[in-house]
Amino acid sequence: MKELPILYTRKEECCGCTACYAICPKNAISMIPDEEGFLYPSIDAEKCVRCGSCLKVCPIKAAVTVQNN
Repeated sequence: MKELPILYTRKEECCGCTACYAICPKNAISMIPDEEGFLYPSIDAEKCVRCGSCLKVCPIKAAVTVQNN
């Protein structure tokens, strides 16, 4: 089985756009507020089918992929 996607490791790696949340075909992503009220995605490992759609739609992950090519 594929590994669970890592959407971000530091808050600076997430802009809170909710694109990952919106595209998830299994509703496995929830947007959770931090202590300041900013929303960050959290993946439910039980629901996630590891399709990678969330990583493909992420504007930050996509920008990093383009820069590395």
